[in-house]
Amino acid sequence: MSSLREVAERARVAVSTASAALNGTRPVAAETRRRIEQAAADLGYRPNALARGLVSKRTRILALLFPAPHHGFGLTEMQFATAAAEAAKERGYHLLLSPERDDPVEELRHLTGLGLVDGVLVMEVKLDDERVEWLAGAGVPVAMIGRTREPDGVDHADIDFARTAADAVAHVAGLGHRSLAFFGHAPGAYAEQYGPAIRAAGEFAAAAAQAGLGYVGDLRASTADEGREAYGRLVAAHPEVTALAVMSDQAAVGVISAVAARGGRVPRDLTLMLVLSSSRVAELFHPRLTTLEPPSAELGRLGAGMLIDRLEDGDREPRQRLVPCRLVVGDSSAAPAARGSAAR
Repeated sequence: MSSLREVAERARVAVSTASAALNGTRPVAAETRRRIEQAAADLGYRPNALARGLVSKRTRILALLFPAPHHGFGLTEMQFATAAAEAAKERGYHLLLSPERDDPVEELRHLTGLGLVDGVLVMEVKLDDERVEWLAGAGVPVAMIGRTREPDGVDHADIDFARTAADAVAHVAGLGHRSLAFFGHAPGAYAEQYGPAIRAAGEFAAAAAQAGLGYVGDLRASTADEGREAYGRLVAAHPEVTALAVMSDQAAVGVISAVAARGGRVPRDLTLMLVLSSSRVAELFHPRLTTLEPPSAELGRLGAGMLIDRLEDGDREPRQRLVPCRLVVGDSSAAPAARGSAAR
């Protein structure tokens, strides 16, 4: 197996420069880095991360926590993880995806106790999140994609739910709608204090009130069957509602089915929006749905960058960034004047 010294000699640089380029321990000029990486590839050299860690007490490995059994790992979550991994790689770190099981704190004890990770990036954050509390108490560097109830002491990047809700309400109000309903996640998400579910529901209610729209926000749906049932209850109790925002893609399938079963059609009989869903997912619907697309890649990169900054400059003040969703108008938005009475 080739040595680092052989790589340095082939690239015509000092051993310390070759080490810095391959290990990401300090900046190296782009042309020099390319020459070193080419030399390493030609010689079949592979840095030993564990050996480096024994010397530096750093592995340059980050863990990304994700409670996959509870919320799944869809396109939006993949965009978070991919962007975070790319941002970490650019700065010489590797990202380890760590799905969680029944006892996340016990798993954290095991994961950090092995000494294989330098820091932890937490996703799917709850308002009162025991993972974040434990990591902070254990002195493990941590950053969040999301935020707890009182997040000021921890680096985090999250969706600006207030701005997102205001943009959604402005969109339907601009079309002439005077009433809006919101289907949140299933009740379990609220019982678990899942941050996005709680914040989205609260901010939509506040934005509708600010705009003077009638608002219905007490319905929950996460599956197609729940979406059909919730829409039926909405129509029966609030026939005046002409616009609907839905947090679950599957629930939106049920809503469209329920509208069609009543002889109606989106958007003629209902303006329908997805909340926190990719525009690529929205394109799979017919009609193509209006969506509030989360800034997944940006938040993933921000979260990873904040964690690495914390590792490399532990004394700085915590950083916080809120980024709104992007309103992508599809074919499911229309003025209420275009509505018929069939969907009632």
